[in-house]
Amino acid sequence: MPAVTVDDVLSLPRVPAPALAAIDRPVRSVTTSPRGFEGEGFPVRRAFAGVDLADLDPFVHLDQMGEVEYAPGEPKGTAWHPHRGFETVTYMIDGEMAHQDSNGGGGLITNGDTQWMTAGSGILHIETPPEALVMSGGLFHGFQLWVNLPRDNKMAPPRYQDIRGAKVGLLSSADGGALVRVIAGSLGDVAGPGSTYTPITLAHATLQPGASLTLPWRPDFNALVYALSGSGTVGGEGRPLRSGQLAVLGAGDTVTVLADASQDSRSPELEVLVLGGRPIREPVAWYGPFVMNEESEVRQAFADFQAGRLGTVPAQH
Repeated sequence: MPAVTVDDVLSLPRVPAPALAAIDRPVRSVTTSPRGFEGEGFPVRRAFAGVDLADLDPFVHLDQMGEVEYAPGEPKGTAWHPHRGFETVTYMIDGEMAHQDSNGGGGLITNGDTQWMTAGSGILHIETPPEALVMSGGLFHGFQLWVNLPRDNKMAPPRYQDIRGAKVGLLSSADGGALVRVIAGSLGDVAGPGSTYTPITLAHATLQPGASLTLPWRPDFNALVYALSGSGTVGGEGRPLRSGQLAVLGAGDTVTVLADASQDSRSPELEVLVLGGRPIREPVAWYGPFVMNEESEVRQAFADFQAGRLGTVPAQH
């Protein structure tokens, strides 16, 4: 997993040590993500499947894309499709993905880059592997997260953030056994580049075998840990966590993850997403590509899409 790496992890700022009175968040549940297919048929794991939306708030959806080794001609993407009422966050670990939208945003992301698209009042977009990757095949791995928007921001103007991997905030655990990439929000004095309507923290951490990582976590945020690969434990009680599993944590001040001392040869490190945010606590009416507050608003979104009011596909990007 290339994402973003550094030659000397110990040269980075350290994760702040927890306060003596800090409470480590306990594990409330661990679920295993089912496998499925998205778009034109690329494999995903539905990370949030089976978890109550109240535990995920302010997030609504997370797909782990791959990890898959494509043969030449196999890479797939999505067709043009609409969104309204939330934000999509696409992060590439291996491989490449090209994005284009009806608002003029887009580009190519690879190896730790992020595309942050605020659908807001409505947008059309497409995500495809570039032609060179289709021809050559190769490794493809990343994730897409959907971040809900509060009622007052549901109809905000669409916007696009192109976040290069080199812009993410970087920290090291005290012993250098873990590298943390902050995509949005902040950990200690290190902030990520993603600009959000809803206060969140989103980080990708790599733990070497046997390494431990304890992150400070805002008490008013929820906390989720998803294992992209490898195995270890989560929470002060050491609940087992392996690739494709999501841990929902309870209240507290810190989030602890520990990598098993022995890892599978195919996944030599423990890779996790650690994410959380301030819950919006508003009704969610979600159907397909639209995430609104009321069913009537979802019906209106479909009507607006069919009438061409969510944008038009540009003849040239």
